[in-house]
Amino acid sequence: MFSGFRDFIRRGNVIDLAIGVVIGAAFTTLVTQFGNSFLKPLIQLVSGGKKVSGTFSIREATFDYGAFLTALIVFLVTAAALYYVVVAPMNRMAELRRRGQEPDPAPPSEEVVLLTEIRDELRRRG
Repeated sequence: MFSGFRDFIRRGNVIDLAIGVVIGAAFTTLVTQFGNSFLKPLIQLVSGGKKVSGTFSIREATFDYGAFLTALIVFLVTAAALYYVVVAPMNRMAELRRRGQEPDPAPPSEEVVLLTEIRDELRRRG
């Protein structure tokens, strides 16, 4: 029972997913703070110093459209940042691979070449 779970956890996909969730949470915090620190004051400047807030009521139900607009702006900034930082470069790389124009990997550093030679010499002797 536990060996199956252990094998499941050891797969790279689960660990990659966990790392993605943690980085996503940190990115969300960063974008939220960006919205609070820069976007809200910018909107206040455009609106003549008024806060982005507003509600209206129908019967006894209150609707907070100001908070929704702020969340919508933060979402659009997050989506744009993810697109331009992650999606567009990955699409470009996939297109290059599809065309067979994948950039050559960087040559190994001198240290790596030296260590490889040492390893090969030790294998030859041993």
